[in-house]
Amino acid sequence: MTFAVRRDHVARIAVYLVLAAISAFMVFPFVWMLVSSLKPFPEIFSGAHFLPEHWTLHNFASFFHQTNAARALWNSFYIATATTALSLFLCALGGYGFAKFRFPGRTLLFAFVIATLAVPFAAIVVPLFVMMRNTFHWVDTPWPLIVPSAANAFGIFFMRQYMLSIPDEILDAARVDGASEPRIFLRVVLPVCAPALISLGIIVFIASWNGFLWPLVVLPSPQHWTLPLVLRSLQGPPGRTPYDVLMAGSVVSTLPLVIGFLVFQRRLVSGIMAGTVKG
Repeated sequence: MTFAVRRDHVARIAVYLVLAAISAFMVFPFVWMLVSSLKPFPEIFSGAHFLPEHWTLHNFASFFHQTNAARALWNSFYIATATTALSLFLCALGGYGFAKFRFPGRTLLFAFVIATLAVPFAAIVVPLFVMMRNTFHWVDTPWPLIVPSAANAFGIFFMRQYMLSIPDEILDAARVDGASEPRIFLRVVLPVCAPALISLGIIVFIASWNGFLWPLVVLPSPQHWTLPLVLRSLQGPPGRTPYDVLMAGSVVSTLPLVIGFLVFQRRLVSGIMAGTVKG
């Protein structure tokens, strides 16, 4: 083995060790949360053993018994699913328009859409809440969590970047064959954009599932709460928070996202990387 080959081998091992250390550092809080959810309350902060001395699933039963967790789980699921479906359709439409159509003011309009990314959500919470309450009367319903965030600037930008890589010749051939624009969009563009749609869908679903500030504002009734609001309701005054139940609820809230990411991780990465082909 030559010196250069040996040096490359050592460098590769060093890189793997650094990546493993960073991964362990990032995964440890989740492992601690999972382990703590299986411990009785006195063992969580005792520090005697990392693994439970007395394994128990009582914390999960208590989470569903003490709170409206089953209803909140369903609320989070259908709100995130509806938001994702509507967002994918509208963002794909917007991205298709900006990528494949030429019209006056297109560049200026697209720049305005991108500029909205610089506006923090906290700055528009009050006017958005007033609109939802006075104009649409949607407060304490799922609609404020589904409709306002559907056509978002990030999604339109993401889909536009991907659709720029679709050859115009494919669309022109479909037009020559007599296909209408809606048919081209549904039958040609969307199937080609499947990797980008899956990637964007995962991002939107996770953002909707983990939403806290906006649901806290527009969902005052406990029967309409999502999982983050149920977890917040478990936090009591100092020394009174049931951390065993809270850890179990955190596992219930996190586990669907982890499973979904593991299932779709390859498509997520491929969709994000494909959007950088042409800009």
